[in-house]
Amino acid sequence: MTGIIGRKRGITQVFRENGTVVPVTVIEAEPGCVVQVKNNERDGYETVQIGFFEEKKEKRINKPMAGVFKSAGQKPYRLLREFPMEGLAVGDLVTVERFQKGDTISVSGVSKGKGFQGAMKRHNFSGGPASHGSMFKRAVGSIGASSDPSRVWKRQRMPGHMGAERVTVKNLKVEEVKLEQNLLLVKGAVPGAKNSIVEVRKED
Repeated sequence: MTGIIGRKRGITQVFRENGTVVPVTVIEAEPGCVVQVKNNERDGYETVQIGFFEEKKEKRINKPMAGVFKSAGQKPYRLLREFPMEGLAVGDLVTVERFQKGDTISVSGVSKGKGFQGAMKRHNFSGGPASHGSMFKRAVGSIGASSDPSRVWKRQRMPGHMGAERVTVKNLKVEEVKLEQNLLLVKGAVPGAKNSIVEVRKED
């Protein structure tokens, strides 16, 4: 598996050679540095730990992680993610060069928060009649039985907090890779607001 962390910069469109217009999401993925290589003998599993975004202050890091960065000879990174990638050593860089046009990827991110929403918006309910005097319209409707069992069933779809949760969109296609600008152009939409952090994974 190949993985990288980036920021969702927005949406645009590109033209293919045959003139087809393709809507794409622009993901800026700066190079990540391998901070630690884990193995079965010491850690019980094999993976590499990669640091992204050099923004964290040294005083905000606990002693164990400070030791990891010191042994790797790296500055503190804001984000650390583990990917089961092979053939990497401490100090190696992971860039968008590992992705190619046509690759199938999965993108994970935190969806936009919608706040408290009703059942029609949150669960796509159709609602009731909107004619004059119906007194139903956007209400939820019946939510439980009467005398037996005299309670509301668990996991009923009701109004509540919507969005602001981790979402993964699978089977997206890489439309273009711009190495000089560290950009991935992904066909379609990816979760999250503009400038939010997203995780891009490709199954090798």
